[in-house]
Amino acid sequence: MRNGAIIYAAGDTTAALILGQFSPLRTLGIMLIGATIYAFEIPTCFHYIDRYTAKIENRIRHALSRTLLAFLYFNPLWIARHILFITILNGDWSAINSGLLKAALLSWLLNIPLSLTGNAIIQLKLPLKWRFIGSAIFSGLMAIYYALSGVWFNGG
Repeated sequence: MRNGAIIYAAGDTTAALILGQFSPLRTLGIMLIGATIYAFEIPTCFHYIDRYTAKIENRIRHALSRTLLAFLYFNPLWIARHILFITILNGDWSAINSGLLKAALLSWLLNIPLSLTGNAIIQLKLPLKWRFIGSAIFSGLMAIYYALSGVWFNGG
């Protein structure tokens, strides 16, 4: 929990500073989201991926399945929700519109190579107990990109 709070907040705070949007409320909000929602759902997803792919004997199929499932978990709706959290924490209620979905889709499409590579490393190289931390670090870096893409692709 603590790791999710620190790592997600660090990534988002970096993005907020770059964009000139820093606010203590946003940092605390992302810390809370990282320590609760993300700290619960991401490890749960990774446990599911392990159980779902456990019976796949072909090593290449197993690796591809784990990577693709993790990649699909962090889909445009996940990104849109993350951008929505940022928008709410910024108090920018007028920016809550369908543009968030467009920004999330463009963000997801443009980061496919990086996301597939990052998820492959997390799923294939890290033991299960370290995957949340690995994912949180990767997501913290991606949070910078998601926050920037929310502005770049939504015009905000």
